[in-house]
Amino acid sequence: MRLHRYAVQASVSDIAHPQAAIVGIAVSDGFELVFDTVSTSRKAQNLRRNPAIAFVIGGTDDGDERTVQYEGVAIIPSGGELEIVRELYFARFPDGRDRLAWPGLIHIQVKPTWTRYSDFSTNPPQIHEFDGGALANLA
Repeated sequence: MRLHRYAVQASVSDIAHPQAAIVGIAVSDGFELVFDTVSTSRKAQNLRRNPAIAFVIGGTDDGDERTVQYEGVAIIPSGGELEIVRELYFARFPDGRDRLAWPGLIHIQVKPTWTRYSDFSTNPPQIHEFDGGALANLA
């Protein structure tokens, strides 16, 4: 997952419509994801109402046939947890510190509930699924 700086993120609108965006991601040792956005973005508004979130990581045009499908629960951290999350994000995106000056910038932390790793470059393909508990054991 750390090979990729960006992922497609999906959330659900207040009228149950899917909405997707590309976000820059940082990955913790516990497979949590962190990204930033402004509080007025559709994704931020969606996640406040419904914290369910999904990502697709990888599968770009560079020929890499490995992908991660990732589902989780989004949290808007505060206090000490916010500082930990920000430092993880800034280690991946040093320019993220400059965005702290943006009005309404927030960081979102995502705890995984399910993932599927797929590698279609092998025959047969390798496909491995993990729930949140199994991921915690891998960390």
